[in-house]
Order: sequence, then C-alpha cells, then structure tokens
Amino acid sequence: MWWRIVPALVVSLALQVGVNYANDYSDGIRGTDESRVGPLRLVGSGAAEPAAVRNAAFVSFGVAGAAGLLLAATVSWWLLAVGAAAIVSAWFYTGGPRPYGYAGLGEIFVFVFFGLVATAGTGYVVAGQVTSTMVLAGCAAGCFACALLVINNLRDIPGDTEAGKRTLAVRLGDRTTRGVFVALFLCATVFVAATAVVSGAPALLGLAGVGAAVPPVRTVRSGVAGRGLIEVLGGVGRSQLVFGVAYAVGLLLASS
Repeated sequence: MWWRIVPALVVSLALQVGVNYANDYSDGIRGTDESRVGPLRLVGSGAAEPAAVRNAAFVSFGVAGAAGLLLAATVSWWLLAVGAAAIVSAWFYTGGPRPYGYAGLGEIFVFVFFGLVATAGTGYVVAGQVTSTMVLAGCAAGCFACALLVINNLRDIPGDTEAGKRTLAVRLGDRTTRGVFVALFLCATVFVAATAVVSGAPALLGLAGVGAAVPPVRTVRSGVAGRGLIEVLGGVGRSQLVFGVAYAVGLLLASS
C-alpha cells in the first residue's frame, strides 16, 4: 500500500499551494496587504491580476481533489469528507464574508489540518488505521506548523491591526505571542518524547528539529520585530524540514 504515499503527498502539496494562493487573493482584494512588511504578495503588490491568483488557487484545489478522489476510491469514501473540509477551511481562512483567520482562529485550523489530518491521514491511507503514534506525530507536526503562522502574524501585528485583521497575535499582543511561539516548541518536545515512549527511543531523533529551532527562538526572545522576523520565518521553516526528516527516520527505525 506504500504507493498511496504519492497521491497523499500530492494532496498535501496542492492544498499548501492552494491555500497560499487563496490567502494572497483574499487578503489582496480586502486591502490587508497594503501595509505588509513581509515578502511580496502577488495581488497586494500588483504583480498579478486577482482573478489569475484566484484561479490558480482553484486549480491547486482541483489537483488536490483529484488525488484525494483516487485515495478515496481505494481506501475509504469518507476521505472525500475530510478532503472537502480541508479545501473549505483553506478558502475561508481569509476568504468569504467572515474569514476565521481574521477572528484569531487560524492556529487551531493549522494545527488540525497541517498537523493531525496531514500526518494521521497519511498514516491511515497507507496502513488502514490510525494509531496513537500517528496522533502524537501529528500533534508534534502541528506545533511546528503553528509556529510558522505565529511568527508570521507576530511580524504583521501593526499592519493587521490597522487593517482590522484580528489574528491571535493581534488579540494577545506582542509579548504574549512571543511566549506562545516558544511554548509551541516545548509542546513539540513533549509530543516527540511521548512518541518515543509509545514507539521506541529512535523517535527521539525528532528532537533535532527542536534543536534547529533554537536560533529562531533566541531571536524572537530578543525582541526583534518587523522585517527582522522575516529571517526568523525562514529559520522556522528550516527547523520544520529538519524535524520532518529526522522524525520520519526515527519512527522508521523504531518500527523495524
């Protein structure tokens, strides 16, 4: 059943690309990106027409849906409901009349869909069941995914406040948001350790990702703000990559 990893990967990547295009489009037409200090965005900068970015999002969601349909046909039709929920959540993060990302709920959905659903869902389509190891691994992955969003929103607090975008960072304020960022890596450490208890010591290799996050954490704790956090965002992304590879190797060794 290992061939199912390929369509599962396509679903994950296409959804990631799709939600980025969708956010670019929705934030752009709302004017939220007018005072953005982060990397260039297509609609907000005028580099692309809103309709083109919206259509790119729809194409990405279509690719995810096609790959998901293949998995549903070979594993379980219930996966269609999960996939539909993921696409709806991706669009309404910043789209629609009441985007939940503007209400401070983005981290919850990122944790669920980019952590639990992506990880445990992939495990389910390959193994045909959801285990405690998959759930714990999904929680650890969700912490890293949320850390990316938190640092992004920490950087954008001034612009989001001005635009009326009430992200969790805007609601909590600068200082508390920095504490949440650090706490996410502490939680990831706990989840990795719990996985080692359930599956075996090699799973502790996932802690390499937490170690790789130390430089970004130090920078955030130092009080760097604005454009200075762009490099932190890159550092968190790299730590997430280290975590994913090391954790996967550790879980593989623990299962052999």
